[in-house]
Amino acid sequence: MCQNDASGSDEDVSSRCFRPVLHTFLCAGSVLAHRRLFCVNRAQEVRARAGKCGCASCGSLLCSAPVLRLVSGRRRVALPAECARRVPGRRARRCECHGQGGTMRAQLTPRSLPRAPKGLDRPGAAAPSAARGGAALGTLDFSLLYDQENNALHCTIAKAKGLKPMDHNGLADPYVKLHLLPGASKANKLRTKTLRNTLNPTWNETLTYYGITDEDMIRKTLRISVCDEDKFRHNEFIGETRVPLKKLKPNHTKTFSICLEKQLPVDKTEDKSLEERGRILVSLKYSSQKQGLLVGIVRCAHLAAMDANGYSDPYVKTYLKPDVDKKSKHKTAVKKKTLNPEFNEEFCYEIKHGDLAKKTLEITVWDYDIGKSNDFIGGVVLGINAKGERLKHWFDCLKNKDKRIERWHTLTNELPGAVLSD
Repeated sequence: MCQNDASGSDEDVSSRCFRPVLHTFLCAGSVLAHRRLFCVNRAQEVRARAGKCGCASCGSLLCSAPVLRLVSGRRRVALPAECARRVPGRRARRCECHGQGGTMRAQLTPRSLPRAPKGLDRPGAAAPSAARGGAALGTLDFSLLYDQENNALHCTIAKAKGLKPMDHNGLADPYVKLHLLPGASKANKLRTKTLRNTLNPTWNETLTYYGITDEDMIRKTLRISVCDEDKFRHNEFIGETRVPLKKLKPNHTKTFSICLEKQLPVDKTEDKSLEERGRILVSLKYSSQKQGLLVGIVRCAHLAAMDANGYSDPYVKTYLKPDVDKKSKHKTAVKKKTLNPEFNEEFCYEIKHGDLAKKTLEITVWDYDIGKSNDFIGGVVLGINAKGERLKHWFDCLKNKDKRIERWHTLTNELPGAVLSD
């Protein structure tokens, strides 16, 4: 709103001078100081200079087209007929002259003010991405290394920058979690520590997946999510990125700096019977000296959590079938409260080498519970009727007597008995 200088009403018109008043319009925190409006008293006695800018009826600059363009509110006001003027465009715009010889005002409301021109510096101006409608989620720096010899994928989470504020204080409590897709999220989730009250966290933390095979590197995708931890409610999602593992070269570290994206849908069409429940490292060796098959249960990795505390108490059972006498069962010790147990136990099945082609080795992993039935975690079947890596592992054992051969295998949530497919 503009305040006019109400000086003496009897002054000669010719002795008056126009006083420029710099108008500052406040609209949504923006300062528009790029226009000048000239206010005059007693508009019926004053004509605009050279008649170029004023209203044809009253001569007031407030009725002129440049000013009318500023007045774009939806609410109309009653105006004297001689001062009403329409501006070409989408809507009718009007100005307002109050009274004969009274004060003139431009009816400007926050909604009616125009947008600031491009390039105008505004306090608290949003970033260009926000102006386009999407708030920036931040960037994440990390590196990946596939250790082919040890079947391990090392994920080093370095830092994040410019994360989206999630808390009332304008900050966040971010952490990073990893999943391998496709597969059960609970069985292969890893996460960093949480850093408090920051939008630019630095973790420098390495998370490792064991039991990653060359086949996994072809068909798996690593999902990296950044989340905000809340103590009294569900943690909130900030952003994510996904990296197909086939982009990595074995034994070569690749560094990434990626802008986070909104949450992407997870493919739920995959066969739930083949849902991953963890990995198991098995060694096979046919011993000519002992005339038997040596089965080594080395370790498991990223088992599914079966207990309320987020862990399991796993142990492993093995069977060599068909088992007419039911004497082929072997069982490891129970490892308490862990999803990555190390067993390093070996069992011997006395059998002729020529008979192995007719046998099937069933391996199951269980969660031990006191006072109730043990929970099945996952299983895998090796033998002549298996497929993929399981079949290859079995054949390699038969072809190479007295040679220990280790392979990682994926556990599924289907109990052995039916032939599993990769």
